[in-house]
Amino acid sequence: MIPRALLWLSAYVVLALIPLGVALVHQPAEARAFWVELGAMLGFLGLGVLAVQMLITGRHRWFAPEIGLDNTLQFHRQVGIFAMLLVLAHPVTLILAEPENLTYLDPREDILRAVSLTLVVISVIIVVCTSLWRVTIGLPNEWWRVLHGGLALFIVIGGLGHALMVDHYTAGAATKGMLAGLVLIPLGFLVDTRLLRPLRMRRRPWRVAATQPERGDSTTIRLEPVGHEGLVFAPGQFIWVTLGETPFSLQQHPFSLASSATEPQAIAFTAKRLGDFTATLPSVEPGTRAWIEGPYGAFVPDSDRAGTIVLIAGGIGITPIMSILRTFAERGVRTPLWLIYANEDWESATFREELDALTNRLPLQLIHVLDSPPEHWSGETGFVDEELLERCLPADSKDVEYFICGPPPLMDVAEKALLSRGASPTRLYSDRFDLYYKE
Repeated sequence: MIPRALLWLSAYVVLALIPLGVALVHQPAEARAFWVELGAMLGFLGLGVLAVQMLITGRHRWFAPEIGLDNTLQFHRQVGIFAMLLVLAHPVTLILAEPENLTYLDPREDILRAVSLTLVVISVIIVVCTSLWRVTIGLPNEWWRVLHGGLALFIVIGGLGHALMVDHYTAGAATKGMLAGLVLIPLGFLVDTRLLRPLRMRRRPWRVAATQPERGDSTTIRLEPVGHEGLVFAPGQFIWVTLGETPFSLQQHPFSLASSATEPQAIAFTAKRLGDFTATLPSVEPGTRAWIEGPYGAFVPDSDRAGTIVLIAGGIGITPIMSILRTFAERGVRTPLWLIYANEDWESATFREELDALTNRLPLQLIHVLDSPPEHWSGETGFVDEELLERCLPADSKDVEYFICGPPPLMDVAEKALLSRGASPTRLYSDRFDLYYKE
């Protein structure tokens, strides 16, 4: 997986550098001071990175499938902040180098230009602040997505217009056309994501077949296809779900599939009550229209490749692992399995009865870990750490693969502990999708 990930990363870097390369190939008539040129280059680099960001956030299944959409979106978040800082550094560097560049923001010189560039700068600041502190300021995820996408689009279009009009590096028609094309192509993918994809989803509707309460303040939603063959997916993958009469909705949420991959016409996901949307799931009526986008994710074990598979789950992070175990049971997989399942208490252990039953159908070693165990509990207690993993798991070897899903603190500790035990990063898979825990 690592070599392919490096190839995708290399492709990203090349695409992001193209606007800068176009500018450098053009020979301006007038040489300028170093800091002025640096400020201009920061602007071209920021424009390129932001344009490619629109491509990687489109949830295109062909884009870096080996990396997984959860990891891709984490990458987008970090690089996106870097790109916004590049855009901010562009005017700051130019103004510090030559204060007369402040005239670009002076409405007395050109009111349209001044207002547009000022709004771009303000938009960059808003995007960075809401990306870092959305939960702290209480901005709902749905409205943040609209704000984030709209402002990012405005910044890219505004940046492109600014680069074309200043024309120090884009004076020629060919250069202008090349730069515009390179930036507008990702915008085409954005149109596909926001408009054409929901239209395609309308041809494959689903409906809620049943809802079922689960332990741990969780609910299972079972879906059935309406007029089509269902969804082919791999165990461990996730989908984006919209409930309602139209796929053009702000209420779109990611959920791991919990059902067996052997039943594409009877899929299910399980969610814990963690926010406003998941709080409504117990009251969803059978027959409710649903729309599905996916499947996504590289959190998929290969029982033919791995000699042993270790699964570590915390709380509702058990859901993709249930899909893995249910699928393996249906397929008669005999690969040795180890599951460490951490919960606050015994009553919050979702699927605990079915997990016990699965130990009779699979070569599965099941280890419950409780923070607040009941009286006379003889199992593991406390938190998942290196000492517990050393005590409970088999010795690491090159044919052992690890899969971790749960709250971020558990995943951080488990990843560090497994690496300390000698596990290779190429054999360690994490379903690190923070939207599971933040609405």
